[in-house]
Amino acid sequence: MDNAATSFPKPPGVLEAMSRYAAELGASAGRGAYREALETGAMIAECRRRLARLFNATSPENFVFTLNCTDGLNLAIKGLFDGERRGHVICSDIDHNSVLRPLNALADRGWISVSRLPIDRTSGLLDPDDVRNAIRPDTRLIVVTHVSNVTGTVQPVREIGRIARERGITYLVDAAQAVGHMPIDVQADLIDLMAAPGHKGLLGPLGTGFLYVRPGLEKLLYTTREGGTGSVSEHDRQPDFMPDRFEAGSHNAIGIAGLCESLGWIARQTVEKLAAHERRLTAAFLEELRNIDGLHLYGPASPDSRGSVFSITIDGYSAAELSAVLEMEFGILTRPGIHCAPRVHQTLGTLQRGGTTRFSFGPFLETDDVRFAADALRQIARARQHVHTA
Repeated sequence: MDNAATSFPKPPGVLEAMSRYAAELGASAGRGAYREALETGAMIAECRRRLARLFNATSPENFVFTLNCTDGLNLAIKGLFDGERRGHVICSDIDHNSVLRPLNALADRGWISVSRLPIDRTSGLLDPDDVRNAIRPDTRLIVVTHVSNVTGTVQPVREIGRIARERGITYLVDAAQAVGHMPIDVQADLIDLMAAPGHKGLLGPLGTGFLYVRPGLEKLLYTTREGGTGSVSEHDRQPDFMPDRFEAGSHNAIGIAGLCESLGWIARQTVEKLAAHERRLTAAFLEELRNIDGLHLYGPASPDSRGSVFSITIDGYSAAELSAVLEMEFGILTRPGIHCAPRVHQTLGTLQRGGTTRFSFGPFLETDDVRFAADALRQIARARQHVHTA
């Protein structure tokens, strides 16, 4: 139950696709005219097409493959600013360190100023009016975390996207905990840039991810690395066309082979059905947790307002102790700690106590599994109460 860190298990066929690449292809796309290299290139192109269909993008070439979501966020943030192109950025306390640290690095250089907006302590929501009111004449970027990796809060990305588009401000969405878990339409949601990993909700392997760049915006985004692309090799400057402009060096072809297969599995299942399944799991878990004495759940109490990520504490246990008991006594795998999101825990009041214990669901869990987990929490809470009353 730690799918927010990386999903497991993967769909049938993912490992087979990676094994087939390793055993039969083993080539670098664009680095040869032989069949294996061409077939690798075709597979990478198909993976882009599947991403474009999943997110309703107009062009597959506007998906840049990255090492992970953090890599994509760094490209998006650092590609917009430098010593000459300075400006103001709006983010919020719900953000992950993958947003906060690149922004702080640029602020430390004096290139940007940052407004970090508060979130509601109970719901974890960012108020769109706060975003609107924080805009300044020099605001050049608004960053929103679609789904919190701590509270599961789903932010109003479309409403905030409308604000950004009306004011002509670039809009970046960190979709690490949203992709694969719920429908996303980059056109309807007015998203300019969207970063996501391949190994979480998209059910692919580690070492995969992407940055979506709205058509035309690539002209405003500087490269953060340059190198070989297998295209226009007669020129010693980086190509200016997509996606080669941002894809220097050989691809992680074996990882993309697995991601391509997992995207095919998601397309066959449909993201709408996967989202409905997770809502059922979420509703069952929330119902079971409702009457456990000494248990505290952080984030929205309604399955309609959250993803399937849950932060929990139980009186008398540290986050690490609770995770250890869940694993040793019940075989349940969770993640304790700060979850690379210190400002969220500061808002929740859990930072000084070592954070929370996080449960996060995926498509291969069933209702009986989440009820088993809730019963384990009930037993743990009851046992600690007996200790205190003995």
